[in-house]
Amino acid sequence: MTYRAPVKDMLFNMKELAGLESLTAIPQFADYGIDTAQAVLEECAKLNEDVIAPLNFEGDKNPSYWKDGQVFTTPGFKQAFKQFAEGGWQGLQHPPEFGGQGLPKTIGAACGEMINSANMSFALCPLLTDGAIEALLTAGSDEQRATYIPKLIDGSWTGTMNLTEPQAGSDLALVRTRAEPQPDGSYKIFGTKIFITYGEHDMSENIVHLVLARVQGAPEGVKGISLFIVPKFMVNADGSLGARNDAHCVSIEHKMGIKASPTAVLQFGDHGGAIGYLVGQENRGLEYMFIMMNAARFGVGVQGIAVAERAYQKAVSYARDRVQSRPVDGSVAGSAAIIHHPDVRRMLMTMRSLTEGCRAMSLVAAAAYDAAHHHPDAETRKQNQAFYEFMVPLVKGYSTEMSLEVTDLGVQVHGGMGFIEETGAAQYYRDAKILTIYEGTTAIQANDLVGRKTLRDGGQMVKAVAAQLAATEAELATRSSAAAAAMRKRLAQGREALVASAEFIAGQGKASMNAAFAGSVPYLMLAGNVVAGWQLARALMVAEDKLAAGEDSAFMTAKIATARFYAEHILTRAGGLRDAIVEGADSVTALALDSF
Repeated sequence: MTYRAPVKDMLFNMKELAGLESLTAIPQFADYGIDTAQAVLEECAKLNEDVIAPLNFEGDKNPSYWKDGQVFTTPGFKQAFKQFAEGGWQGLQHPPEFGGQGLPKTIGAACGEMINSANMSFALCPLLTDGAIEALLTAGSDEQRATYIPKLIDGSWTGTMNLTEPQAGSDLALVRTRAEPQPDGSYKIFGTKIFITYGEHDMSENIVHLVLARVQGAPEGVKGISLFIVPKFMVNADGSLGARNDAHCVSIEHKMGIKASPTAVLQFGDHGGAIGYLVGQENRGLEYMFIMMNAARFGVGVQGIAVAERAYQKAVSYARDRVQSRPVDGSVAGSAAIIHHPDVRRMLMTMRSLTEGCRAMSLVAAAAYDAAHHHPDAETRKQNQAFYEFMVPLVKGYSTEMSLEVTDLGVQVHGGMGFIEETGAAQYYRDAKILTIYEGTTAIQANDLVGRKTLRDGGQMVKAVAAQLAATEAELATRSSAAAAAMRKRLAQGREALVASAEFIAGQGKASMNAAFAGSVPYLMLAGNVVAGWQLARALMVAEDKLAAGEDSAFMTAKIATARFYAEHILTRAGGLRDAIVEGADSVTALALDSF
């Protein structure tokens, strides 16, 4: 079974939900309307379907390996990365003045989904490079930007993000890597970093490590962390590569999934000190790194959608071919393909509706990012920035947790054959697990949603989003179809559950922080569920109108059916989540610690 990019669904979401055409009113996006988006997506689909996707199963069987300090990637990866870079895909949404193409994130996000569906292990290298480019664009000096960004964009060099240390996972206050100032303005870096994605590989000439470290005498905790560029090879004044820096890969991890992606342990300074260059100001490193982190968090959410899409396609293909048992309604005389069985249809519809709901949510968020960063009106930028920031933990947290449910169902559709590695269904399940962990676990995304996005403003942002949901419900109420009625009923219940949960959390902020945070992950899952459902409600109305006009009846009928299924099978989870948040806080911390 081969991957086929869902270009039609992506374009539908961009045009009808994300408002891509309205972005063309922004001067720098004037040429990037739906026709351009279609041309870009179709070209991107060719590369991913024909070149990158066929390497996915191979990478699982023959992963990257480490030998004598070097990492060798899966056969075919190096050549595929060369094609990816030569096609200009790394620079898709980066500034033209550095060699990028300057496309909106709305288009870039769809391309990001494709490459991650095709091969998530491969896609991690461009994902981390994107983050490094964003950080340097924001905090790098003119000289640093000129030296590093064009090479990162053209694929000659790749980027990494170095936060985690053996004793410092998510708690970056514990970072011990140190930076010693040198007379020439550089620093010598000493320390160990772990879990560094593509920290060493053979696909590019150089690797630009962005490293968190403490300058001697810096304050304790997160306020004393600075950010440094530490290139694998030193860069000469003319841009050519010089001597090898004292930054070495001492091993790579053996993982349950994304096996082709080398996850490195990097040692800095074992041979006199790795040369590093300060990015921005001392002690503001965490602030700069979060630019990378936020870009990566959105990207990881898209990875969840991507692996869910691939698992869904594989499950549908298997369900059409696998013959087992006579259908319960007698529609086929003998044994039939399992897609005839109601529970298999339920599983496939769950996979489809969750994936399409999260895709719609991510592209609407991407459009908000574009408006927040580029719209000429300051108030419009401000409103879109607030909405995008609210959406990031939903896209990251809900979409990745969703991917576990979908890839699990993908194995289940295959039955016993899904438990056997040769079919490939299990790879998606194993690959998906990391998505709820890296770039901040689901609980960290949920803590962000509770702390920064709900407690800080007393739930006002949630209520503003709820007001938009209510407006959608009012539109649904004007329609006579059973699908619209079902969606309106369940969306209203979801909205009420979300507002009640936000009010409970906001009210507990002063009384009991444990109570406020005890339901943080259920609250994230509730918010993601309802916001994705809201986007499918909007999609349902567009599809009904287009169907009535005779446009693409098969696609529009399927969109309506998918949205209704989401309403009746996924949005119905909202009430239980609300009850757990509002009424179940005490039982979370009731058991004595020594009773565990």
